[in-house]
Amino acid sequence: MGGRLTRVFRTFNVESRARREISKEKPTPAPRHPTSRLDELADRPEIQEEIYRKDDRLLTLLKDVYVESRDPPVRVKDGGGEHLPCKQKEKRLTKLGHLGDLDVKKVPKGKISIVEALTLLNNHKLHPQTWTAEKIAVEYSLELKEVNSLLEFFIPFTVQEFPKETRKAIKPT
Repeated sequence: MGGRLTRVFRTFNVESRARREISKEKPTPAPRHPTSRLDELADRPEIQEEIYRKDDRLLTLLKDVYVESRDPPVRVKDGGGEHLPCKQKEKRLTKLGHLGDLDVKKVPKGKISIVEALTLLNNHKLHPQTWTAEKIAVEYSLELKEVNSLLEFFIPFTVQEFPKETRKAIKPT
């Protein structure tokens, strides 16, 4: 309903309102700034002649100018060999997991992959007498204190299944 009402007022007496607007006296434009008259001055021949004329006095002064520039001595920055190729770290082959192509093949010495970490934590949990911290350190090329802290602070998850008779049955209502 609102759209129809606004359309009626918008189209009411359109022609007379248009004639009234057209017949109004146009506003006079604002005066131009003097810099906008430069293109008029460029058309005048005496100004063009002044622009292209050579001034002998200025040319002799320019010939007397002698500029001597010297670059400062080049200093070699010693960045400590940051752009030099660094020594390649020794890498060892990993004990491959069950993912095949997705597994990491080579790991730097002193580090282990996630699959290896889970494997060694699980082995230590299941057989702590065989998989001691010293054996793990030798097997995976790790430091003994890192292995000790790894075994102390990281514990793999355990899956516990509860027997069926201890579950509470939901009684239908």
